[in-house]
Amino acid sequence: MRKILVLLMFLTSFLFANNQFLNPEDAFKTNVISKESSVEFSIEMDKTIYIYDEFLRVLISNGKDIDITKELDIRKPVEFHGFIVHQGILKINVPYDLIYSKITKGSNYKVIFEYQGCSDKGLCYSPMSDTFSPTSVKDDVVEEKITLNETDTITQTLKDDSAFMILLTFFGFGLLLALTPCIFPMIPILSSIIVQHSNKDGTPMSASKGFGLSLIYVLAMSIAYTIAGVLAGLFGANIQSMLQNSFVIVSFALIFVALAFSMFGYYELALPSSWQTKLNKTSDESGKNGSIMGIAIMGFLSALIVGPCVAPPLAGALVYIGQTGDALLGGSALFVMSLGMGVPLLAIGIGAGKYMPKPGGWMMLVSKVFGVVMLAIAIWMIDRIVPSYITMLLFALLSMGSAYYLMKNGNFFGKLVSLVLVVVSILFLKLAFVDDTNGKNLKFQYITTVQQLNEVVKNSDTPIMVDFWATWCVSCKEFDNITFKNELVMEELSKYTLIKIDVTKNTKDDKELMKKFNLFGPPAMIFYKNGAEERAKRMIGYKPANEFLEIIKK
Repeated sequence: MRKILVLLMFLTSFLFANNQFLNPEDAFKTNVISKESSVEFSIEMDKTIYIYDEFLRVLISNGKDIDITKELDIRKPVEFHGFIVHQGILKINVPYDLIYSKITKGSNYKVIFEYQGCSDKGLCYSPMSDTFSPTSVKDDVVEEKITLNETDTITQTLKDDSAFMILLTFFGFGLLLALTPCIFPMIPILSSIIVQHSNKDGTPMSASKGFGLSLIYVLAMSIAYTIAGVLAGLFGANIQSMLQNSFVIVSFALIFVALAFSMFGYYELALPSSWQTKLNKTSDESGKNGSIMGIAIMGFLSALIVGPCVAPPLAGALVYIGQTGDALLGGSALFVMSLGMGVPLLAIGIGAGKYMPKPGGWMMLVSKVFGVVMLAIAIWMIDRIVPSYITMLLFALLSMGSAYYLMKNGNFFGKLVSLVLVVVSILFLKLAFVDDTNGKNLKFQYITTVQQLNEVVKNSDTPIMVDFWATWCVSCKEFDNITFKNELVMEELSKYTLIKIDVTKNTKDDKELMKKFNLFGPPAMIFYKNGAEERAKRMIGYKPANEFLEIIKK
């Protein structure tokens, strides 16, 4: 074996000495330098040399190797003799804020650039690598200059803080998220469940019983968020996005329609009598287990289908799980965050005994009101898959139908409410038929693939904003109808090339685009300048106009 190696070394030296092939140092002239905001790797190849795109990798080594190649903006490779390769001069910038989002704060790290190439004269070189290892002084200087975006900051918190502080922090995040539109649709759903349960009992709802029902709903919701989040972090598969297809949305909307007509008194939704008999054998309270199971299922599905919001805390936990594989801590953080989101729902349950009407005529009216609410939620859900004018028409019909019922059956107060509903229905009709295309709107360019995005980034002379969007994303519509209508925001974004990526259908190209940026769903705003991502400006989740402007002016 030794003789063979000596012979190979001799032959290689002989070939290089006779100038048939270039030495590796001449074939690949590389340089790694530390710039103000990034590490730059440059490789200058002889005109006879090329490197394979599939063997080009950029790793961050920090106890284990983290492959960040797909998160970098690398020049598009070319086809050469049936292979996908890079030729000429190739430069790769690795932003420091990307590096610090992947490692524990203050820890040592290396950036490794791996590549393998060949000569078109018939020689392939061994795999090679260059390494950047910052000194502690240089690292400290860089850290002071780097501003992490909100998601990366939360990811860093998961890596640096104690388990207790992490869980406490994420519970606080959940309380804040409870004030967003993500949780609002669940309030009438839970309220209707409590009302319907009160009707079955025929007795006033106690605070403890209301709290118990709410707790079942919230726990099921929290378990759903946790399972979906852990799977998304580990495998990159966003379960919530997968469930936002037409079949699932229509099916769930029909469930709400069925609940509505049940509350109108047309029929009673209950388990088959044979099932109830079996359940009664293990329950002191008739139907108790069936009620618990039904509420738990509704809470579980509501979390996945009704409120698919991606916010910085959720994204930060998912990135942490994906980077570290620590599903226990990441999942625990998501669970307590979901409990925080459920606090308003628990409050509804506690107040049920005090504020819910006593049995009687009022209960029938309350049931009908929540029946209308169930129909409104069904319309709100299908808004994700139908044109907006159809949604407005359906809301107009619902308002008009409610007005007719109150005018025919209501007292004096009910008739006043019916007049208000008539005005509301007219406003919905106006919204359905008014063409607002001539209004002042931002002009976005739509793209569908990573290749198209790379071309835009490569050829743009202006800063770029990339908007990840979906029809079923509530926060995306907040951006469109509130933030992007603000005059100051529009003025600032007039300096940008605006790109919109519609990930509604969650196609293979959609997944590839989200994977490039390590995203788990919309909304997300990505910013580029001079061909490189300004990661500190990255936004996950909705931002009002003032916060949006503050971030993009960094």
